[in-house]
Amino acid sequence: MSRAPGRTECGPTSIRHLQASAYTISTDQPEADGTFSWDATTLVLAEVATADGAGLGYTYTSKAAAPLIEELLADAVVGADPMDVPATWRRMVRAIRNVGRPGVASAAIAAVDLALWDLKARLLGLPLVDLLGAAGSVAPVYGSGGFTNYDDRRLRDQLAGWVHGDGIPRVKMKIGTDRGAATHRDLARIAAARAAIGPDAELFVDANGAYTTKQALRLAPSFVAEGVSWFEEPVSSDDLSGLRAVAEGTDLDVAAGEYGADLVYFERMCAAGAVDVLQADVTRCAGITEWRRVAAVAAAHGLEISGHCAPAAHLHVGCATTNLRHLEYFHDHSRLEGMLFEGVVSPVRGVLRPDRSRPGLGLTFKRADAERYRQQ
Repeated sequence: MSRAPGRTECGPTSIRHLQASAYTISTDQPEADGTFSWDATTLVLAEVATADGAGLGYTYTSKAAAPLIEELLADAVVGADPMDVPATWRRMVRAIRNVGRPGVASAAIAAVDLALWDLKARLLGLPLVDLLGAAGSVAPVYGSGGFTNYDDRRLRDQLAGWVHGDGIPRVKMKIGTDRGAATHRDLARIAAARAAIGPDAELFVDANGAYTTKQALRLAPSFVAEGVSWFEEPVSSDDLSGLRAVAEGTDLDVAAGEYGADLVYFERMCAAGAVDVLQADVTRCAGITEWRRVAAVAAAHGLEISGHCAPAAHLHVGCATTNLRHLEYFHDHSRLEGMLFEGVVSPVRGVLRPDRSRPGLGLTFKRADAERYRQQ
């Protein structure tokens, strides 16, 4: 726990403390995409409290975000009015100026911002979606996994399980094997995935920036022939001209944006005509406060927005967003959220529905269960 330097008194309804902790959980088996591999995921939890209640939020990032929260963000949060979340968010952004906005700092702000919105909704006795203002009662999801290191059996079983077992009518798999050097393998895996899910389910692919622009354009017709409709990060998300070339040169929906940390990043991507659907990650782009502004930027460019990973963190704000396409029901995060939180909802017929009987985000941290995974 950390109390803000220089703040010795708090009003009766002000935020009294902020604390952060980190938890690392091994994946159920090693995972890889076209440009990265991993075998564990770290969740950083932020908790805020007043005399009358508490709120929680989280992000997926380095454990370094936990001390950053307590050392750099506490002064912006402790003593603040829990009703004034955007004002507190603005102070947090100012507090990290000298360490840089993207990356760990933005993720740290995201965890605290989620906690602040959760706290406000709990104090008002509302589910967060009702506090934000619902645009819909459910959020469509797509099952996401199909990692490049999976063998064909594991790939088929996972994707078919979502479609035929859970009733999710859209799934995504990783491609760009060996940083784009094994395109023959990508094509074979896509064919195997289509055979497993059947002709009617939507099939998405994610190259994680592994291809060159020319590669992506050469491969796109083969993807279309297998009924692929979504091509995520065909090239690096930093290559806006390459993304635009792929978007203009194929019928596939090109998507990117998951690494964005601030409004300017997303505006540049939209203005460049680089994507057909904008992605944003509420646990990376400084939380719900910024995610809602990003959604408005997308709408101003005639685009829909898709929530990247962290389904429980996106659910309420997704349902409060008029131009939402869908949320990513990412294998690793959905598993981990179920392990660490009570109140996590599961997809039913391809949608997530917020539990309006629970205030805030609807989540309760399983502290005793999580202790074994805690990082010091």
